[in-house]
Amino acid sequence: MDLSPPAVTAGPELAARARAVLPAAAYDFYAAGSDEQLSVGEAAAAWRTRRFAPRVLRDVSAVDTSVELLGSRLSSPVLAAPTAFHRMAHDEGEVATAAGVAAAGSLMVLSSRATRYPEDVAAAAGPWWYQVYCLRDRDITRRQVERAAAAGARALVLTVDAPYVPPKATAGLPLPLPQDDELCRSVGLGTRLPGWEQDPSIGPGVIGELARLSGLPVLVKGVLRPDDATACVDAGAAGIIVSNHGGRQLDRAAATAEVLPSVVRAVGDTVPVLVDGGLLTGTDVLVALALGARAVLVGRPVLWALALGGAEGVAALLDSYREQLALRMALAGAATIAGIGPDLLHG
Repeated sequence: MDLSPPAVTAGPELAARARAVLPAAAYDFYAAGSDEQLSVGEAAAAWRTRRFAPRVLRDVSAVDTSVELLGSRLSSPVLAAPTAFHRMAHDEGEVATAAGVAAAGSLMVLSSRATRYPEDVAAAAGPWWYQVYCLRDRDITRRQVERAAAAGARALVLTVDAPYVPPKATAGLPLPLPQDDELCRSVGLGTRLPGWEQDPSIGPGVIGELARLSGLPVLVKGVLRPDDATACVDAGAAGIIVSNHGGRQLDRAAATAEVLPSVVRAVGDTVPVLVDGGLLTGTDVLVALALGARAVLVGRPVLWALALGGAEGVAALLDSYREQLALRMALAGAATIAGIGPDLLHG
C-alpha cells in the first residue's frame, strides 16, 4: 500500500486556492448556502463527532476499496455529485469533469443544469447518472430525460428537496455562463420562464413515471427523514441519497451525518443508501460507510479541483479520497468495503 501523502486533498486550503483563480461570482455561486449558512458550516463538523473502535490482528496487507453500485463496478465508493454550471470553473466544463472521474474509475452524476451537452459528456465519461428535476413544464423534463437515456445514462437521480429555490447568502449576478443559445434553451441557463421552475406539486408517483419514461433505475436525492425514505422505496426508488442540498435549500436542515443512521435503519437492505454533505477526507468516508452508506458523493471539492487542474485535477482529487480511505480501512481492520460495519464505531 502506498503510504505517501495524496497529491490533492479536499478542505479549506483547496477551496481557498480555487477562490484565487475563479471569477468572484462563480466562486460565490458554488460556495453559497442559504440564509445564515448554518447548514453549510455544520456539514463537515458532523462527520468528525464519531470515533472508531478499530479491529486488530486482521489481515490488511491488501485493501480493496472497489464497490459495485447499480451494476457499475467502481474503484471506490466516492462519486462526483451533481453540481451546476461547470464551465464557470473550466473551459471544458462537465466534459473535463467526466474525463477526470472516469480516469479515477468512479462515477459522475451529471446535473440537469450542465453547461455541456449530455452526448459530449457521455463521450468522455465512464459510468454516469443524470440528475433531474421535475419542472412545471413536464414536457421539458421528458425531453431532458429521454436525451440523457439515449446518451447512455445508467440511472436517474431525482432531486426532491427543491420545490422552490431560495436566495443564496453570497451568490451574486450576473454569472459567467456560456452564451450558446441552443445550450441555454436545452438546460434553461439564465431563463426565468415559469415552465423551467421546479414543480412544487409532485408526489411519490413521479418516481415510477420517470422509471417508465426512461427505462432506468431512479434514485431519490434530498431525503432526510426515515418515513420519506420508505415512501420513496415503496414508490419504486432504486436508491436513496441522504442530502440537504449542500445547505443551499432549507437552512438549519439537519446535517446528513446525523440523520443517515435512521434512514439506513428504515430502508434496510432493500435499496442502497448514499449520502453527501461535507465529506472532505477518507476518514469521513469511512465514517459514512460504517453508518450504513453504500457510497458517498462529493460536490464542491470536485468543482475546486476542476478549477485548479481540469480533468487531471478531478482525477487527482478522487484518487486522494481512495488512497486516504484505503489507509483508514487498513488501520481500522477492514480489508474490503463489505467488511466495514457499525462495529467499527465506538459507542
